[in-house]
Amino acid sequence: MSQSTHDRPGAGAARPPADEEDGPSKLVLFGLLLGLVLGLLDGTIVGTALPTIVSDLGGLGHLSWVVTAYLLTASLTTPVWGKLGDLYGRKGSFMWAVVVFLAGSVLSGLAQDMGQLIAFRAVQGLGAGGLMVGAISIIGVMLPPSRAGRSQAMIGAMMPLALVGGPLLGGFLTDQLNWRWVFYVNVPIGALALLVVGLRLRLRTERVTARIDYAGAGLLCAAILALALVGSWGGTRYAWLSPQITGLAATGALALAWFARVERRAAEPIIPPRLFADRNFTLAQVLTFLVGAAMVGTSTYLPQYMQFVRGASSTASGMLLLPLMAGMFGAQLLVGRLLAGGGRYRPYPIIGGALTATGALVLLTVDTGTPTALTSALTLVLGTGMGLLMQSTLLVTINSATPRDMGAATGTATLVRTIGSSLGVAVLGAVYTSRLRPAGMPDGGTAWTPEAVRGMPEGVRDAVRTAVTEGLHGVLAGAALLGAVIFLAAWLMREVPLREK
Repeated sequence: MSQSTHDRPGAGAARPPADEEDGPSKLVLFGLLLGLVLGLLDGTIVGTALPTIVSDLGGLGHLSWVVTAYLLTASLTTPVWGKLGDLYGRKGSFMWAVVVFLAGSVLSGLAQDMGQLIAFRAVQGLGAGGLMVGAISIIGVMLPPSRAGRSQAMIGAMMPLALVGGPLLGGFLTDQLNWRWVFYVNVPIGALALLVVGLRLRLRTERVTARIDYAGAGLLCAAILALALVGSWGGTRYAWLSPQITGLAATGALALAWFARVERRAAEPIIPPRLFADRNFTLAQVLTFLVGAAMVGTSTYLPQYMQFVRGASSTASGMLLLPLMAGMFGAQLLVGRLLAGGGRYRPYPIIGGALTATGALVLLTVDTGTPTALTSALTLVLGTGMGLLMQSTLLVTINSATPRDMGAATGTATLVRTIGSSLGVAVLGAVYTSRLRPAGMPDGGTAWTPEAVRGMPEGVRDAVRTAVTEGLHGVLAGAALLGAVIFLAAWLMREVPLREK
């Protein structure tokens, strides 16, 4: 897929279209957002279709890998796509990512057994890794941070929409058409994104002649894979102190240490160590990691409470989190608007940390008798805090990186959030499970479904409601602690003016 003449060296004299002298046009931004939505939705859209997929293809024992394979390969390739864009052109990198993603989507829809579906989902994830980092880095080099707030806010707002909209869309397509349309629906959307970006986006990029950091990429992939498996298997398939989990943790730590050593010597490292010489960049990644853990941890276990304690269906439990998502969405758009013309951004991560801790503590007042509508409304505070953090840390990240390292910087932020989310679900999940049985969950109850519990005697149902509520309280206490750490760490950030160029 060839790049336009404006995206090749030596074309610097070519004048970009007038509508892009001041940044990407609305049509180009629309195309970038389409690609971004594809990657985010496919992390959640498959969940509601999984029971139907299993009844058609079989392979119940490998069910979780339909989602895990996608998330793993997307995480592994995110920093690699970012670096490829820095070296060889961001437009071409983004478009190739869309092509790979669409190929994986079509193959997933054609899968004839569970093994094929898992393999093709991995291919889909390979492309998805380049969609988010591509969109963010392109906007990051076309607009200075002082003027990129609104565009970046729109990108950031896609995440809460995907968390809610993905399962709803997946359920609709499965019920009205066929589970294979969960994957086929990507084709027209991706084709439109390719058409818009290919015809309308003009970038002037100087290619860098350098050897790709294969050693760094391999070590980073090994570290992420090991840590992701620790988060996925720890406390579920294997005990936390089992040889398998401790071995994976040691492998991940060793690979990370070796990766850091290799990156210091590489001519064009996947994640340049010079980025972390900037204090604000380093702090932004720490905050991104922590908010990723709090966000996915709470959004995973709040629906458990809604289903087991309040008797909501799977779809309704997702809808009851709309105030959480609305808080995230609104906070990101607000920060983007306030910073659209420059301004001080340091207060937002501080306020975000305080609201995250406060929101988790407020939800600790929820018990087995709290009305469903009130519980749903109380999530607004937590969501607002997380939204402030996500938007402000993204702006700090792009403000701290030079245009040459924009892909690597945004890829690092995306990767850090993904790792934080994975470990957050694992650690907070362990806290959740550890509080169930001491609170009265009957033996074997951790494997029960909400439907099975509703048909049991009243005494058993009460025990389950109490246990699940106690488990949620443990998760919320952990989220409050994360919010407090974020609040304290955010005070260390310096107010560096947003770049005007």
